[in-house]
Amino acid sequence: MSNQYYDGTKLLSLKDINGRQPELYLCTTNRTGGKTTYFGRLAINRFMKTGSKFALLYRYNYELDDVEDKFFKDLKGLFFSHYNMVSKRRANGIYHELFLMEADDEDTEKSCGYALTLNSADQIKKYSHLFSDVDMIIFDEFQSETNHYCTDEIKKFLSIHTSIARGKGEQVRYVPVYMLGNQVSIINPYYVELGISSRLNQETNFLKGDGFVLENGFIETASRAQKESGINRAFSNNEYVSYASENVYLNDNLAFIEKPIDKVNKYLATIKYKGKDYAIREYRNLGYLYCDDNADKTFPNKISVTTDDHNINYVMLKNNSFFIQQLRFYFEHGAFRFKDLRSKEALMTCISY
Repeated sequence: MSNQYYDGTKLLSLKDINGRQPELYLCTTNRTGGKTTYFGRLAINRFMKTGSKFALLYRYNYELDDVEDKFFKDLKGLFFSHYNMVSKRRANGIYHELFLMEADDEDTEKSCGYALTLNSADQIKKYSHLFSDVDMIIFDEFQSETNHYCTDEIKKFLSIHTSIARGKGEQVRYVPVYMLGNQVSIINPYYVELGISSRLNQETNFLKGDGFVLENGFIETASRAQKESGINRAFSNNEYVSYASENVYLNDNLAFIEKPIDKVNKYLATIKYKGKDYAIREYRNLGYLYCDDNADKTFPNKISVTTDDHNINYVMLKNNSFFIQQLRFYFEHGAFRFKDLRSKEALMTCISY
């Protein structure tokens, strides 16, 4: 992608994998590519032309402070210099209502949308009738740079959308969600849930699924500007600079992701992580252990990585401390290989105790 600024025209024109209209649009690029500006401008223009309201989705309630500036300050300077935006706390701060006005003329003030948080999903249910005029949702920074997500984030996300997509005489309305993010980790909860993690590679620009489309983009001019920054040149060896300027994922290390060329192996254990079973095998001829999701359900040595994964057929990590120490030794000496990043995450979580 060589455009000076991000243009979402192609993404918005795509159908999903079944040829139907997507309701989930995921857009990821390197930082400062302009995607937030593009979709913010789209929301304001739709409101001005048709009165269609929008919702801004965040994770935590503290993010609603000064939300009007977070969302509109740059848009005002670039496109809407004759307009102002204000926000008003509603329901004791559970959500904010956004208002657009001409300059400082309060007589022209009109409600244009809302700002909501995932962590308030349960409370939002009680006010769902108030959001029946929302026709689009913008969820910026859906990938956390620190891998800090809400507890049960996907459930809360679905609850918020369900609360909004009802009303106007319909049981379920079409309310598209535009999820915007920087390329942090391909094992973020949304990619995992949508099955994107195992399908995405460095050559992927657009990816289609059932009900969603994904753009994995790269803004060349933004990358160049980042690299030319004095601060980034000073810290050029830091991985964050690569994350901000290149088409790389900050939290992912693709080292040791490969498929064994030898079929001779010994099954060592099954580990259960986030409800999924993973196999650990020894490839003695190749000199390493291998972890994938092709588990043997009948093998007796089963280890649950978290308490949520614990059931009668699995034993906890502390009961296998010596075995875990062995796995950690192999990993620290570069003697582990993985089918994919999810398998690697499962093993690394297992040996991190």
